[in-house]
Order: sequence, then structure tokens, then C-alpha cells
Amino acid sequence: MPEILFLVHRAPWPPDRGDRIRSWHMFEALAKLAPVHVAALADNAEDAETARAKMAPLCKSLTIEVRKASRPVALAQAVLCGEPVSNRLFRNAVLSRQVDNLVGRGGITHIVAFSGQMAQYIPTGFDGPVLMDFVDVDSAKFATYAEQDKRQPLNWVHAREARVLGAYEAGVARRVDASLFVSEAEAALFRKQSELGADKVRAVENGIDTDRFDPTIPLDAAGVGEGPLAVFTGQMDYRPNVDAVRWFAADILPLIHERYIQARFAIVGRAPTDEVRALTKLPGVTVTGEVPDVRPWLAAADAVVAPLLLARGVQNKLLEAMAMARPVVASAAAATGIDAVPGEHLLVADDAAGIADAMCALFDDRAVAAKMGQAARARMIARYGWEARLAPLGELLGLPA
Repeated sequence: MPEILFLVHRAPWPPDRGDRIRSWHMFEALAKLAPVHVAALADNAEDAETARAKMAPLCKSLTIEVRKASRPVALAQAVLCGEPVSNRLFRNAVLSRQVDNLVGRGGITHIVAFSGQMAQYIPTGFDGPVLMDFVDVDSAKFATYAEQDKRQPLNWVHAREARVLGAYEAGVARRVDASLFVSEAEAALFRKQSELGADKVRAVENGIDTDRFDPTIPLDAAGVGEGPLAVFTGQMDYRPNVDAVRWFAADILPLIHERYIQARFAIVGRAPTDEVRALTKLPGVTVTGEVPDVRPWLAAADAVVAPLLLARGVQNKLLEAMAMARPVVASAAAATGIDAVPGEHLLVADDAAGIADAMCALFDDRAVAAKMGQAARARMIARYGWEARLAPLGELLGLPA
């Protein structure tokens, strides 16, 4: 009887951030194919306990270890050993031993690893099918960091990680049966970098739970106040999100205030950095910190904004907003990978003036904004159901659905 080992860099529950949303739905899809053993890391003890309470009854076995690696120590070790810093940050000797023992006892027939850092836990010599869900091309992200930030030593660190991690990703992809990415754009980029074909590198896109993200569900009020409300959602210690909200608050919102003096900007998401919290000193800016549910804020938004300068894969924040029938203004980077038509399902702009104009156009004509939101939700329902998006897993693993 088949049994699947699911290796995941952050325990999937709760599915409240982009990586955990994808990994949770992947876990659910795998559990429909065969019993699943989960070996995962967690960022802290609280996350580990929350995940154990939810997942233990759903797994054949469950192992979660708390990640304790120090970034400076990981960097030094990685440089000395000639390996990616990313791997060192997610290395845990206890988890590695437990995975080796589990596979060594027999019974595991298939392995699915989620996020490139977990490839290091795939036991050498395992001869069953292995899928590697890289999600994004992380090495390309670090290359972009290096291009954008010329300060030393950060530029050197990012350039080195791009080079070393890129070689590691390609080596992993050559060993596994198939490598998965969240969008065709990411898959195509990796095919070019790794020189592997479409038989080895596949796109398996993200989905959205349109029953949960449904604008007709009654929700507690959020964002109450005067003036049109723009909302950004995301993990607020993630560098691309920090850069995006700082740009919007400092450069774009003042342009909107020239036409809508009472316009407001809500930054909604967990773990805001001091840099993000400081934005509340600017007129019209609110930083919520972690909220139990982002849906009330999406429902309250007159427009959802995603001015990301760097974005990889498919942005869950946009899928959620569009499923909630909210009009969206996104940068081209944020919109890449989403199967939607600019001007019909969302607005796309790339400079401060263009984003401000797009936001004001939505504030000017609420009927047009509402029509765009409804078109966006219809697109999500037709195109982005999780079951349909993850259906290829059974075929890739050779397991009947």
C-alpha cells in the first residue's frame, strides 16, 4: 500500500500566509491519494503546537521540530562549507534523523518535498517517486536582491546566494522525478536556468477557496472611517512586502491625497517590522499587525493594492482580494502569473503616478470598480479552485485519484 512522506519547511497549519496556504492544500490533496507522514519545521514552539493539535489526527505520523538557526551563524557555516545559506537556516539534525529512521523502517513509497530547503532531507538512495515543489525560483529572488541593493556586504551575500542556490536547485531537479513551480513563468525561468525540459519541470498553480473568500458572507466591520480605503495584506516582515508598503505610503498615497485628501491606507498582516510600524506617522496610514481574519479588511476595502517591486510566482493576496470581488491595483510584477486580463479583472501600473491614477479612477467611479470586482470573482471561480489546480499530483506520483 502506498504511503507518502511530506517534507515541509513550515508546518502547514494554520494556512494564514502564502507558503502555508499552498502547503496546507497540498497536504489535503496528498491525503486523498494515500496515508501521509508529515515531517516539518516550525518557526517557534507556539506554531509547532498549533500545527500538532490540528494535523496529528489527519496524518499517519507527524514530526515537527522548531527551527533555531541563527542567520549570522548560518551565513558563516554556509560560506565555510560552500552551500546555500537557505539550507543552513532550515537544517535541523533531529528532524533529519527522524526522517532517515522513518524511511529506513520501510513503508514510505513516495516523497513530496515542499520548498527547496527541504530537499536536503530526502534520504540518499530512496528509490521511489520524488516530487520537489520549489514553489518559486528562490535563486532568482536573490539575484534581484543583489541587483537592487548595491550596499556591501548585502550585495555580496545576495549575489553569492543566487549563484550557490541556483546550482543547488538545478542539482536537486536533476535527481527528482519532477520539479513543481507555482506559475508557468517560474517554471519557464527554471527550465532556462537548469536546462531541463517540460517533462521534468512543471507548473502547478495556486488556487483559492472561493467558498471562504466570498463577499456575501456576513463579516464583522473593519476599516471603519471616512474616506476611501486602500488595503494591502501580507506577512509584514517579508522584505518585498515591506518595500511595497513603504513605497505606497511615502510616494503614492500623497499623490492620491491631492485628489482624495481623506484617502486611507491599511497595512494588514502579521509581524510588522519597526520600519512598517513607523509608517503610521504618515497621514492616513494604519498598521493593524496580525488580525484573526483578513476578510473583513478586504470586504471594507474600496480597492486592494499590491505595488510589489519584487514578486515571485502567484500572489495569494491578489487571489484572495479578487475572490472577495474587490477591485485590485497591482504592479506588473505582482500580477505576473495570474490568469486575468488587465483592465477587465484588475488594473496594472508600475510607477507611482500610474498606481495613484488607477486608484483614483476606482474611487471616482464606484460602479466601474464594483463591476471589475465581480468580474475578478467570476474569474477566480472559473479558474482557481484548489482541487482543479492540484489534480496533477496524482498523475505525477503515479497514484490513482
